[in-house]
Amino acid sequence: MPHDHGHAQTDPATGDRRVFIAIWANGLLTFAQIIGGILSGSLALIADALHNFSDMASLVIAFAARKIARRPADDRMTFGYGRVEIVAALINYTTLILIGLYLIYEGGIRLIDPTEVQGWTVVVLGGVALVVDTLTALLTYSMQKGSVNIRALFLHNLSDALASVAVVIGGSLIIIYDMRWVDPAITIGIAFYILYLAIIEIGEPIRTLMLGSPPSIDNDAVLEALRSAEGVEDVHHVHLWQMQEDEVALDCHIVLTADGWSKTENVKATLKSLLRGDFGIRHSSLEFEHVDRAHKNAALYGHGNIAEAE
Repeated sequence: MPHDHGHAQTDPATGDRRVFIAIWANGLLTFAQIIGGILSGSLALIADALHNFSDMASLVIAFAARKIARRPADDRMTFGYGRVEIVAALINYTTLILIGLYLIYEGGIRLIDPTEVQGWTVVVLGGVALVVDTLTALLTYSMQKGSVNIRALFLHNLSDALASVAVVIGGSLIIIYDMRWVDPAITIGIAFYILYLAIIEIGEPIRTLMLGSPPSIDNDAVLEALRSAEGVEDVHHVHLWQMQEDEVALDCHIVLTADGWSKTENVKATLKSLLRGDFGIRHSSLEFEHVDRAHKNAALYGHGNIAEAE
């Protein structure tokens, strides 16, 4: 089925300004939380600070990636620079996983031997963090629908906002009931949530970088449509991949009937129009073979099991 790319697009300059504002907001918040966490003795606050720091780093990476992705193709990068945003998303998700694992380790140590925590400092800074995290999530919400790069940022900040709620609740419990174990327990909870978000989302950029078939495309439907076209006998050596996040590409060998061979240009125009209109595949490279001289025992996907016709 066609992949719908009809999301409302944010103007690039506007998007850049939003990301830039978010960078500064998260940078200032990180500094305040680290100082507050050290002074109050709260690991949960430091955990939230580290998560915010990863957000700031992610925002910087995403900001640079957005700029680089707009460069036109050249002799060094003949496909262009659009995939840098996929790389940025992979870096961001990997960072989330590493931070999550580290926080589980530190939280476990503190859970065994809870330290004194100044609850009011935790509550105040947790509340400030919640405001900043919510603002940052709102800045990136409309942009994340059409970009895996910005989606990674949005999930960073959404998880931060939820973590800040947990930090405020934990600080309140410490003030009221002196429940020191709540601080490391919340830290571990935050860490597991971070890991959950990162693990369920990291597959998409990995799939794209591995040149996997786009999940939005039904391969069987594409092949059936090609084979059903007038003048086409069969299809093999098929490659379907994503050049960039919203740009699907196809290259394959098309075996033409004798009649189709005599009308190669018409068949090619028909197939390209079909791919573009029915499946949203705007970039296709088609190599044609006459049915009497086609590769024998050719693999449907890839280039294996080839026996050249004599």
